[in-house]
Amino acid sequence: MDTIETVSQLQYIEDSEQLEEVMSRPTPEVVEAIGRIAGDLLILGVGGKMGPTLAKLAKRAIDESGSSKRVIGVSRFSSPGLQADLNRAGIETISCDLLNEAELQALPEFPNVIFMAGRKFGATGNESLTWAMNTYLPGRVAEKYRNSRIVVFSTGNVYPLTSISHGGATETHPVDPIGEYAQSCLGRERVFEHASNQFHTPVAILRLNYAIDLRYGILLDTAEKVYGEQPVDLTMGAANVIWQGDANAVVLRSLRHCQSPPMLLNLTGPETVSVRWLATRFGEIFGRTPVFTGVEAETALLNNAARCHQLFGYPRISLEQMVQWVAHWVEIGEATLGKPTKFEVRDGKF
Repeated sequence: MDTIETVSQLQYIEDSEQLEEVMSRPTPEVVEAIGRIAGDLLILGVGGKMGPTLAKLAKRAIDESGSSKRVIGVSRFSSPGLQADLNRAGIETISCDLLNEAELQALPEFPNVIFMAGRKFGATGNESLTWAMNTYLPGRVAEKYRNSRIVVFSTGNVYPLTSISHGGATETHPVDPIGEYAQSCLGRERVFEHASNQFHTPVAILRLNYAIDLRYGILLDTAEKVYGEQPVDLTMGAANVIWQGDANAVVLRSLRHCQSPPMLLNLTGPETVSVRWLATRFGEIFGRTPVFTGVEAETALLNNAARCHQLFGYPRISLEQMVQWVAHWVEIGEATLGKPTKFEVRDGKF
């Protein structure tokens, strides 16, 4: 029986197929929220790290709600096999280069849109493409889907580094993005905010730090270094994390909270996680002594998601559960995406 308790009590996850299934199990709250939203769902940028499981979660929630709504995923689909995998899961797909104006305008209208398209890694050295993806494209999408309900993926990088002792930036904390990637992400927020104000488009903007999948993320980065007896950089001494399945559940439930002006919401877990503690915990599991480099700075990139937890409850999957799952994944040598998060970067250059 697929219950919340079953998911949270899983001792280990053994392979990518099981991982995908676990992350796409809808909670009763997600099923209820999806059931009460009118119309089909369009996911722009479905080919990224979180998109496939978000689409599958939405489709399973629709099926469990007894609805006939459709889920449509849009991407260039450069990853082999992804489009076919989504189609097998009952998700319709459209291959599209969103920066191509003709292809963008040819997309059908949909009442519910989740905007996931963006660019982070490789931003340094190709800043113009970063700004095009993160700021120009959102303006085009906001205009095209002015009559839709839109949930927008953003990032906690729009905040400045804050004191570790202060519990992270809340939604009312002044933004002060470091580096062009973060600046372009604030640009994304501003153009959606402008469109919401101009066209009365209901929008929710989710500032995410950091989603955890066993195949990538801060926990995997740290676990691999400890397991491989590589030094763990302590300069960015703390971080926030949330299980990707829990983050996606909030994304779908946020469709019912879109408004004009936009709702701003930090999306992450409740802990300020010490990187030193994290490495030490992995060392205990692996039977290895972590190697450290650097000294913890007094500040870090931190979000306070108290408002999110008030609206949607605390995440199902605890930090310790994530640590154990990731440690087992590393020990058995399961596949990863090979994409470090670079969360330790403090100058905003990704």
